[in-house]
Amino acid sequence: MDIPRIFTVTESAHRIHNPITPEKLAVLGAALRLEPGTRVLDLGSGSGEMLCTWARDHGVVGTGIDLSPLFTEQAKRRAAELGVAGQVEFIHGDAAGYVSGEKVGVAACVGATWIAGGVAGTIALLARSLRPGGIILVGEPYWRQAPPTEEVARACLAGSRADFLALPELLASFGRLGYDVVEMVLADQDGWDRYEAAKWLTMRRWLEAHPGDEFAKEVRAQLTSEPARYAAYTREYLGWGVFALMPR
Repeated sequence: MDIPRIFTVTESAHRIHNPITPEKLAVLGAALRLEPGTRVLDLGSGSGEMLCTWARDHGVVGTGIDLSPLFTEQAKRRAAELGVAGQVEFIHGDAAGYVSGEKVGVAACVGATWIAGGVAGTIALLARSLRPGGIILVGEPYWRQAPPTEEVARACLAGSRADFLALPELLASFGRLGYDVVEMVLADQDGWDRYEAAKWLTMRRWLEAHPGDEFAKEVRAQLTSEPARYAAYTREYLGWGVFALMPR
């Protein structure tokens, strides 16, 4: 049970597997006015940076679930490094369909809404773990500017222009699902750069260390094409944000 290998190669040195900087992750934690002891569920928790730093900075407790054994082990090491291993637990498993046995104050899926077929399905899944008065967090892309063609949308690694909404439309869609938007923290181009450009050095170092690996051809192709593709398309057209929601 694992994610595609390309991600465990390109993002093996990442602490945050989304286009959000540590500074903005800290802003998000402060914006939610987290109280000590708040229980957090993080579906698709990656290398655990959100849970670990919020446990350190705000005294939250919680559980992260991720499909990658590599990222799960990195999350456990990060918890030990920050001295919060007694507050947070990381489970290698499939977050799709996961419901907490204990209701939580924050139910999050930050950048992995594919686990429940999209935003609406993921919100419905998270709501099953949420206590009354709790907050749902969803991390999701949106179009900074509309792609002029389907080809441009695909170059942004979307399936089509219909995959994402413009920011006002995305915010309105939460209301149609019966939720108030109570906070948001949006990535900027620097956040995108830190997420995407950091992969390039990781790929180069991996290629140097694994010249005979059968996967090297795919990694080489991605390292060759990604800088120009990213600069021309994702960086210009695609936004990303974390949205805090409360049921009406």
